Amino acid sequence: MPEGVKAGGLLGCPAVGSHGVNPPPLGSPLWPGAALLKAGCYNPRVLPPTSAADWETFLARQPQAHLLQTRAWGELKADFGWTAHNLTSKQAGAQVLVRQIAPFMRIAYVPMGPVGEWLPDLVPALRDFARRQGCFALKLEPDAPDESPLADQLRALGFEPSLHSVQPRRTLILDLEGAEDDLLARMHQKTRYNIRLAERKGVRVRAWDDLPAFGAMMQTTAARDQFGAHTPAYYARAYELFHEGAGCELLVAEFEGRPLAALMVFARGERSWYLFGASTDEERNRMPTYLLQWEAMRWARRRGCRTYDLWGVPDVEAETLEAQFETRGDGLWGVYRFKRGFGGQLRRTLGAWDLPLRPAIHSLYRTVLSRRGEA
Repeated sequence: MPEGVKAGGLLGCPAVGSHGVNPPPLGSPLWPGAALLKAGCYNPRVLPPTSAADWETFLARQPQAHLLQTRAWGELKADFGWTAHNLTSKQAGAQVLVRQIAPFMRIAYVPMGPVGEWLPDLVPALRDFARRQGCFALKLEPDAPDESPLADQLRALGFEPSLHSVQPRRTLILDLEGAEDDLLARMHQKTRYNIRLAERKGVRVRAWDDLPAFGAMMQTTAARDQFGAHTPAYYARAYELFHEGAGCELLVAEFEGRPLAALMVFARGERSWYLFGASTDEERNRMPTYLLQWEAMRWARRRGCRTYDLWGVPDVEAETLEAQFETRGDGLWGVYRFKRGFGGQLRRTLGAWDLPLRPAIHSLYRTVLSRRGEA
């Protein structure tokens, strides 16, 4: 399945929202972070953009940084409507994506970041950068669990929870450690059976480089399962950027030479992610998608990864997931039944947080989203 089910908003993804008014200017006694600023915890100087080489050097010291903070991801988004900027200060940094989403409306977005020890020192620099870019809001989506104490710190700095997150908030994380038999033992019995069934029925999985065919398969899958997909050029560019450094692989499941399903798996450090996947309507009784996922996990293990992120399940509590997954097929429910069979732990992130910078435009933005039924 794709990286998320698009909801059409002004960002081309689930919408953001606002609950309050614009925070006072940085340094004002009324600014929520004023006490910390007075105590010397903030450095309000303007940070120059970090070069691509320096950003890679910085990330090399951050082995747990998320894939969406890599230079390659920034280049990918830059080819499709965003501009990517990197800022670093001491032991912290952020890749900031900026986009014009409507006339007079520019937004700054930090996907799955910032990186390192970024609170509180990096926040003023990010806010100042977003202002200089003419953005009406700074949107952070930290790579942190929902129960993280970051929420209180963000509120104290003038941020507010967005009504919608861009990336899926809830996912399944699989543990890749141990022998392969250990991984299989952690899966549901039916999933293990389907993996072996696919092998017995002649399904074979291999590395693939037919990007046009994969792009077409994604379009077919999106139309069938009613989710938003990128253009074929997007997937081809993602492969080009990440594959050269062994950061991703495109795998195809075939029967007698015919592609039945394919996916793109990504890896960085000890983490791996299943972001894009598609299948045809042919030979589904041979369970090609099960063997395909298993081989993607084996690829990630060979890369030294310890976790495998299945990237997106319905954002409801575990009890609701288990009570409804057999009867619902809308949105991410359509893939949850498949993903849950591989085991793993449910994880919910902190979600997106907005710092309004131009309250009138931010309010207009919220109004537009509300009228579209997104807020």
